[in-house]
Amino acid sequence: MMNMPMSKAVVAKTSEPLKTSFSSLWQPALVQAFVKLDPRQLHRAPVMLVVELTAILTTVLCFVPDTAVPTFVAVQIALWLWFTVLFANFAEALAEGRGKARADSLKAGSQGLSARRQTANGFEVVPATRLRKGDVVRVAAGEMIPGDGEVIEGIAAVNEAAITGESAPVIRESGGDRSAVTGNTRLVSDWLLVRITSNPGESTLDRMIALVEGAKRQKTPNEVALDILLIGLTLIFLLVVVTLQPFAHFANGSLPLVFLVALLVTLIPTTIGGLLSAIGIAGMDRLVRLNVIAKSGRAVEAAGDVHVLMLDKTGTITFGNRRCAAVHAAPGVSARELAEGTLFASLADDTAEGKSIVEYLRGLHPLPEPGLESLTAVPFSAETRLSGVDYQGRIYRKGAVDSLLEFIGMPRSELPAALAREVDKIAQSGGTPLLVCMDGKLLGVIHLKDVVKPGIRERFAELRKLGIRTVMVTGDNPLTAAAIAAEAGVDDVLAEATPEKKLARIRHEQNDGRLVAMCGDGANDAPALAQADVGMAMNDGTQAAREAANMVDLDSDPTKLLDVVQIGKELLVTRGALTTFSIANDIAKYFAILPALFASIYPQLGVLNVMHLSSPQSAIVSAIVFNALIIVVLIPLALRGVRVQAANAAALLRRNLLIYGLGGIVVPFVGIKLIDMALTALRLV
Repeated sequence: MMNMPMSKAVVAKTSEPLKTSFSSLWQPALVQAFVKLDPRQLHRAPVMLVVELTAILTTVLCFVPDTAVPTFVAVQIALWLWFTVLFANFAEALAEGRGKARADSLKAGSQGLSARRQTANGFEVVPATRLRKGDVVRVAAGEMIPGDGEVIEGIAAVNEAAITGESAPVIRESGGDRSAVTGNTRLVSDWLLVRITSNPGESTLDRMIALVEGAKRQKTPNEVALDILLIGLTLIFLLVVVTLQPFAHFANGSLPLVFLVALLVTLIPTTIGGLLSAIGIAGMDRLVRLNVIAKSGRAVEAAGDVHVLMLDKTGTITFGNRRCAAVHAAPGVSARELAEGTLFASLADDTAEGKSIVEYLRGLHPLPEPGLESLTAVPFSAETRLSGVDYQGRIYRKGAVDSLLEFIGMPRSELPAALAREVDKIAQSGGTPLLVCMDGKLLGVIHLKDVVKPGIRERFAELRKLGIRTVMVTGDNPLTAAAIAAEAGVDDVLAEATPEKKLARIRHEQNDGRLVAMCGDGANDAPALAQADVGMAMNDGTQAAREAANMVDLDSDPTKLLDVVQIGKELLVTRGALTTFSIANDIAKYFAILPALFASIYPQLGVLNVMHLSSPQSAIVSAIVFNALIIVVLIPLALRGVRVQAANAAALLRRNLLIYGLGGIVVPFVGIKLIDMALTALRLV
């Protein structure tokens, strides 16, 4: 295969993911706040559409003489209604802007990208946008991979910084679980033959761009349900406001239309109506910043409601490879002799286990080490199950117990009793014992074990407080699995797991009414990933796993599933907390406006003026001003999200009712009173 010249766009540098600050976002967001006044855009937020219509009506009424309402007061009400809509639009635009900068960077990196597509007569250079699923392309060092695909030939290092932000290259090769490649990433060595697995608009890059451009995202079922609730409340309050005028006429009075419009806006749940879209977009943005792509918002919400978390042992609960935990000398062997023999036997071993033995011994017994060029390495083989070196006429070996005993010609029954006890103890604890010898002399045993990641036990304890049960999935035997599970602090274990066992366990949990989340990367994980309510696939895993899952982790970090669950809970709790606050503060606005409206018609209602507001005009303007400003105050909380503390559902509910329910009642009383005092002092009413 000859290397053909490619367009400059192929080797152009891709921008790194951008870090945006508020100072760089507020100006574009302010412009977008006015653009979003278009009713065709605002229809996605029905409550704010009602506020905009009332703002238009109030603006018109400013030009209609009304002796009951001074024009100056009517103008103030109209302006604050417009500000309410603009502040809500600004919150949504600000949430969108945090992702748009990265989307623009990703788009810039993919524009003008070319590909070398395989044909019957060789290869042809075509725009990457013309590639279709099933096409085969050849990518050489320095070139960009034009689309998501699967390596069918070759092995190469790939820089995925454009997608993940991680500059360290990763190895991709045909076959196995590391064959998937992502579009818009760069080859830094060798070449690959890639079969494209997605059509234009369906790739990981396209999904990421669509996800961070929040305006294009579909509403989740919970958001749709909340929209229906808000529309229902709006219709109820609209009916209430419409009927107030007949009541006033019945009492030989009249209510100014401007005041009725103001009453409607303050009674409908404008706070959550203005922030609902921003909350959802910000939640998805936090997911993107984790480098996780969700195929739907439903998956993120499901993560917040998960009851059972199924986690693979290797690479998630433990480090990916076994590590040296201890060495035990055979009877009559000194610690130095054991350390020297074990070190020499491991110096040429480039596996993770071998390196961990060398690191352990260097820290335990610093010894002079020979150069690797002076050693004759004997690599591990599946037949001998041994590895080691020959050095200065001496033979150093380490390996599985039975294999090394056979190598030195010692029956298992002649293994020294003390050493035999250590071997059995290591095996029973879930570890792997390796014997070491020098020139046929047995030196001792190495204890290799799956090392539980630091802090993982504490994280599982936090999940337990949130009512989430953790299940460790492993192919180990039950004895080994139980030892690791006890150390990690998981709630349950699925040992000797097969694809059928994983699938059956997930279905069993779901049949009992529980939502299940799991992560995986292999083709054998695909059925379970598809069955789980939240399935997160590793980006460096197989194409089958990525297609079956409803989330893809671009960093291929299985522990990320714990963070995804946290984001899902934060999204649900934030939406619930601000909905509670919005509905609760209507109580205070009711006491501010209703007594003021009917004070002249029903003087007895003056007893409801518990805030002792200065005048009807001041009460109404104060409530409208508070209604607008509270959205501004809550924008940071909507974007950041309500932090979910480790507690069960009942405790979280009590906490949020106390803070956002009671707070939603108290804060408006204080805020409206302070605004009333300021308006009166400034003689604005």
